Amino acid sequence: MVLENYEELLDKGYKSLPEKVLRHERFEIPLVESFNQGSKTILKNFDFISQTLRRKPEEIVKYLTKELAVPISIEGQRLILQSKFNERILNEKIKSYCETFVICKECKKPDTKLQELERGRRMLVCEACGARAPVRG
Repeated sequence: MVLENYEELLDKGYKSLPEKVLRHERFEIPLVESFNQGSKTILKNFDFISQTLRRKPEEIVKYLTKELAVPISIEGQRLILQSKFNERILNEKIKSYCETFVICKECKKPDTKLQELERGRRMLVCEACGARAPVRG
């Protein structure tokens, strides 16, 4: 009798938890914190983004330069884009970068590294499942 009440209370407790608490993902794509200054956009947390994604800042800058078609420079921990962009567009580009260059195609985990091959070709190597996949760009 006591065990049944416990199970019912436990079920009731789980149902009352917010959805975010119930997720068991250990990796979340970092959100961009930016502001516009004149005709420039400044990403305040670019250093945090590159550390979270475990990628060199130069690799992310190369991708964003191609995708956004604007000159970009790094100043300390900030990234400066030579045009105005809103955070929604920048978050979409960071998400796209993650899907292409960070997340494993097989197991969907972020435990990957980029491996340079001959003639500038690169492979995405998963440290969790061992999968290898070529990446463009």
